[in-house]
Amino acid sequence: MKKKFLSMSVSLALVVGILSACGGNNTAGNEGAAGNGEADPNAPVTINMFTASPEYTDAFNAYIAEYKKVKPNVTINLEIMQADYNTVLKSRIAAGSTPDVFQTTAGGDIDTFAEYSADLTNEPLAAAMTDAVKTNMSSSDGKVLGLPVKGNLMSMVYNKKLLADAGITEVPKTTAQMEDAIAKLEAKGITPFANAYKEWWVWKHIFQNFVNAAAEDAGTTPKELVGKFIAGETTIKDHPVLYDNFFNFIDMTVEHGTNKPLERDSNAEVSDFASGKAAFMTGKGAWDEEAIKKISPDIEIGIVGYPVSDKPEQALLVTGADQALRINKDSAAAKETIAFFNWLYTSEYGKSWFSDVAKVIPPIKDAPLPDLDMPKQMEEILKTEKSGDLTVNYSLDTFHQKFGELMQAYIGGSKSKDQAITEIQQAWTQFGSAQ
Repeated sequence: MKKKFLSMSVSLALVVGILSACGGNNTAGNEGAAGNGEADPNAPVTINMFTASPEYTDAFNAYIAEYKKVKPNVTINLEIMQADYNTVLKSRIAAGSTPDVFQTTAGGDIDTFAEYSADLTNEPLAAAMTDAVKTNMSSSDGKVLGLPVKGNLMSMVYNKKLLADAGITEVPKTTAQMEDAIAKLEAKGITPFANAYKEWWVWKHIFQNFVNAAAEDAGTTPKELVGKFIAGETTIKDHPVLYDNFFNFIDMTVEHGTNKPLERDSNAEVSDFASGKAAFMTGKGAWDEEAIKKISPDIEIGIVGYPVSDKPEQALLVTGADQALRINKDSAAAKETIAFFNWLYTSEYGKSWFSDVAKVIPPIKDAPLPDLDMPKQMEEILKTEKSGDLTVNYSLDTFHQKFGELMQAYIGGSKSKDQAITEIQQAWTQFGSAQ
């Protein structure tokens, strides 16, 4: 992805010219002034917010309504789009109509959109973030340029009752234990896996667990290992956990999973798992719990790291923040927008909003966890185990999307394993970095 998004059409260039002639974006209603020439703090302000998280529509609207009580002069317009969000965002940026607030992935994409993002390093909201989350929101030169949408937990999710019905007394953490669990489940007529392989993004959630293990085996960090892949300095064949274990795991989930995996999207997978059609759910995380409970309120959910090898200590939960909100540094409403998010991340309402309204893992300090099973289990597990690295943040989503498409081609039979691997490595060097 090129930072300037230069590959736009002539017609789009004309749009840019028209917008420039009209004075750029979002100035109306945001430049009220008192009689002495200074900005009037009570003048009407409009903040346009463009996000890709429809699952939080109600929660976003709740904090917008609450802030209206705090600052009646501030109007926040929320626009949410999931399909084609990245394409539309890039088009708006290229056309000079960057939203006041927009959403990107974290990690490497913090640098991709750095030139459009306000520097939040010295703001109270940055001080409120947990250390791990702040790292996910920071550019390569150490500036905090993003706001976490939420804290995250990614793991395999399992149905406790179905495992108990199959006589599985120890949740599988190694490849051998996983194979044994599959045999026991199928002996009881229980399908082991629910998958959502129609979605390109679930693949990165699974793959990162194997990357973490490969890095440990190589005596390096996940960030350094991903950097070597992007630079073309190592190959998947150099790492058995990736070349063998990852592909074996995927093959296993397809062979022992719900039918037509390339036709099952995220909602279908949640439905399959919640209705008891499968014992394990892959590629997902804590954000699915409420949807699962709406279908089956009494379901007993468990979480476990992926069995990536014969080492149980490598089956780790992955935590951190992978989605960021960005404040347009050139917006006429930038000052008020920063004030709004400072309020959200530091006020008592904001602290409770994450857990009580959005029901997500708070990305800020001194905030309670939501009253949900997965976050509570995460808290207990992390008292004795370390968290796996959120390795998805070290590559751009342009790479992850191509990776997902190649894995879909692999399980669909149109590419062999080695063909898929060759093209994955080519994509990593081509799309992996913002630099």
